[in-house]
Amino acid sequence: MRLPTFFSKKRGDRRTGSAAWGSFGEASFYAGLLGAGLLVGGLMLTGVAVPEWRINNEFVAVEGRLVGKGLARRAADRRPTWCPALLLEYRAGDRLVRAWHTGSPAAATADRSRAVTGLKGWRLGQPLRCWYDPDHPESVVLSRGYSWWLWLLTLLLPGALVAFGGSGLVRAAARWGRSEERQAAERGSLLQPLLPLPTRAADYPAVPSCDDLTNSPGTIQQFRLPTESPEGWSLVGSGLFALLWNAVVVVLAVAAGLDLAGGRTDWWLFGLLAPFGLVGLVAIGLFLRRLILATAIGPTHLEISDHPLRPGGRYDIHISQGGSVAFRRLELLLELEEQATYQQGTDVRTEKQVVWSESIRRWERVEPVPGRPFEVDLCIELPRQAMHSFRSAHNSVNWRLLLRGTAGNWPTFRRIFPLVIVPAPGTAARGRAAADREAVS
Repeated sequence: MRLPTFFSKKRGDRRTGSAAWGSFGEASFYAGLLGAGLLVGGLMLTGVAVPEWRINNEFVAVEGRLVGKGLARRAADRRPTWCPALLLEYRAGDRLVRAWHTGSPAAATADRSRAVTGLKGWRLGQPLRCWYDPDHPESVVLSRGYSWWLWLLTLLLPGALVAFGGSGLVRAAARWGRSEERQAAERGSLLQPLLPLPTRAADYPAVPSCDDLTNSPGTIQQFRLPTESPEGWSLVGSGLFALLWNAVVVVLAVAAGLDLAGGRTDWWLFGLLAPFGLVGLVAIGLFLRRLILATAIGPTHLEISDHPLRPGGRYDIHISQGGSVAFRRLELLLELEEQATYQQGTDVRTEKQVVWSESIRRWERVEPVPGRPFEVDLCIELPRQAMHSFRSAHNSVNWRLLLRGTAGNWPTFRRIFPLVIVPAPGTAARGRAAADREAVS
């Protein structure tokens, strides 16, 4: 057995780090997170979840009466707190039991006069319904129920640590002793069966199919093209972030509120709540801004007279742009975009570039009509030398119609409508004839 070295090889005047020690450090980090999650989860389960579950499912209900009352003194944060203490008398099986009930720690207050005032509401001799522990009859409660925020806190924090630490530990163990090149090859072989194969046109093996572009009929023209909106994904992403972040803020705020109700002040909790709340408000503001923008602009529909398209063809288009704001500018463009997927080291990168663009029509100062969208009919003509659509494992050539506009003082929005262009009739035959002539010569 050989221990891992600190340094593996020397390059120039520096040494590269040992992969074995790097894997060991990564595994140790994730193992620490996993252990912390299990420890915190165990403490919260045994201290909060399990006792609460036993009260609601295993404690025995019985009729008792109040035979004494007083104040219980507790020491919290070096400050004494007070809570009502009730002496209950009830029958546990064949035994008459007297036990004190002091309530939950959240009921304690630092104001003794307030605790005395709350104690005056209890009358000696009054009957009370209570629940006692069958294993320890002296343990008694006056109410049952679940604290949803405690259960949420119990599941969220340790669950996140366990999931993050466990997945990282498995990943670090899988990487142990394997080079980065071998890991990249193994990931590719595992993910390859899960990736959907691109559909092809029946007569043109290298041209993508347009079945998904012709399955929606139009109201004016034959087909309604699907819409790709980058702003839609930004709206969904900002909404999810605002929801998850503010859920954590609500949990912290409930904990801080219970502390204040009990007369305690946890400055660490308030110090954590302040920046978290600020980030939550900013997230809500950004989400509302994107939501108002999407609502004000409205949906965009584009219908076309035929599909797929051919180079040199003329096609009728119907555009319908909703919205309740005035548009400073609307512009329809025909664009050609090339996409390349390549491997740089062990990383797989995808680059996109618009290599050709032509403006079809531009509208200035479009004023909306109340209750009606902005509609226009026009005709487009494709270039006769246009490259047909193409898709392979690593490269693609994509055509699209782009509607770009600016509404009021809002940022520019874009609506993308993909197109499929097939080769012109006779192109394949001419290509084969040229190849045969070259072979003969």
